[in-house]
Formats: sequence, structure tokens, C-alpha cells
Amino acid sequence: MRTLSIAATGMLAQQTNVDVISNNIANMNTTGFKRQRAEFQDLLYEQVVRPGSATSAQTRSPTGIQIGSGVKTGAIYRINEQGSTQQTDNQYDLAIQGHGYFQITLPDGSTGYTRDGSFGVSDQGELVNSDGFPVQPGITVPQNAVSVSVSKTGQVDVVLGGADPTPQTIGQLQLATFVNEGGLEAKGGNLFLETAASGAPIAGTPGDPGFGTLMQGFVEASNVNPVAEITALITAQRAYEMNSRVVKTADEMLATTSQLR
Repeated sequence: MRTLSIAATGMLAQQTNVDVISNNIANMNTTGFKRQRAEFQDLLYEQVVRPGSATSAQTRSPTGIQIGSGVKTGAIYRINEQGSTQQTDNQYDLAIQGHGYFQITLPDGSTGYTRDGSFGVSDQGELVNSDGFPVQPGITVPQNAVSVSVSKTGQVDVVLGGADPTPQTIGQLQLATFVNEGGLEAKGGNLFLETAASGAPIAGTPGDPGFGTLMQGFVEASNVNPVAEITALITAQRAYEMNSRVVKTADEMLATTSQLR
């Protein structure tokens, strides 16, 4: 009886589905978080009678007999749609409207990519993320800066203390895009890493074709929809219950068989 193993694969698949949904719900308030969805594929089929095989000298089987062996998780993909913007009034916070990722220098010298624009300055005046990792390209705010402004195109200007109120440009922020954003490796800490699946990063200035623009004093919220996630959770729960019912039915059938005399 294949039923037990088939239903077991269904229960495992729905368990993975619930894991993904629960991670989405847990990150409802995570800045720049992109929700995920599990995709499933059917497993190999036993070809009892192949479609098109001969049933007589003149006829062929129109459909054959193919018995499936269950389901598996094919992929967990990330939905990279724009999240809403939330005002913070922090002059160092930045939100991306459109495509692109901020580039972050990690402690090992590699580059991480993030949509989380919750930035601040280090004790040296360097623009850093919430973990203290520098933003690329490096921006250093002078100690005597009175205010900092970031344009939609990423130009960073400061007004220095003194008699001269003229803004001075201290740097230019850049964004990176990828041919396949879904191929990025999630590192945790709102950071992603380049992979062979994502392709090499393409750097550019905010506002250029294919790149989003920046909003100062805002951050991008998670794109998780609580109502949709709860609905998906209920659906997954019902699917899990149905597969468990199949296991129970198969057990009852086996018990009946074992009692035959």
C-alpha cells in the first residue's frame, strides 16, 4: 500500500509550508523584509501502463495507468514587491522606492545587500547600518555638520556649523540590482549575499533607468499581508489534517486486511 508513504510526503510538505508562513508572520514588522512562498512538485510516477502503449494489434492505451508517489518541496521563492514606506524622521534613514539594494561592507570584507535603510553614523561619522557595518560607497559626515540631506538620486549634502549656510556635497550613494533577485542568499540580519543564481551585481545611481529612488527620513516596511498569511495558514492546516486522515484510513485498511481469515 503506497497510501501511507504518499500521505507522509503530503504532511511533510505542509509542515514546510507552515514553516514558511510562520516565518512571514514573525517578520511582519521587520524593515525591508520580503515575504516567501513555498512551491511544491509531484514525485515520480510508477508507469503500470504507459500512455500510448499497445492494447491490441490496432489500438493503444489513451491514458495509461500512472500512479503517483507523493509531493515534495520544489522551491521557496521570495516575493520582491514594494513594501509601504514608514516615516521615522531620522535624517539617516533611507527607503528605496523601486528596484535596488543598499551595499554593505561586511566584517570579512565581502559585500552584503539589503533593503533595510535604517542607518546611523559611527563614532567616526561613517554612515553605517544598525549592526555598525559601513555603507558602500563610504560616506563620512563631518563632526561639525548641522544637518544632512540626501536627494532622491543619492547625493549627500551637509550644512556645516558656521556663518556659511551653503550645503556641501560629501558623497554619492549607489544601489545594486540583480538579474535574478530571487537567487540571492538570505544571510540573516536583513542581509543578502550574491550567488551564482542571482548573477553579478549591477551598480548604478538611484533614479537611473532600472534603479529606484531614495526617500530620506523613511524606511521600507515588510510586504507581509497579515490577512493573506492567516488564510494561507488555515489552508495549510486543513491540508495537513486531510493527509493525516489519509494515514488513518490506510491504517484502518491494513488492520482490516490483517484480520482476514
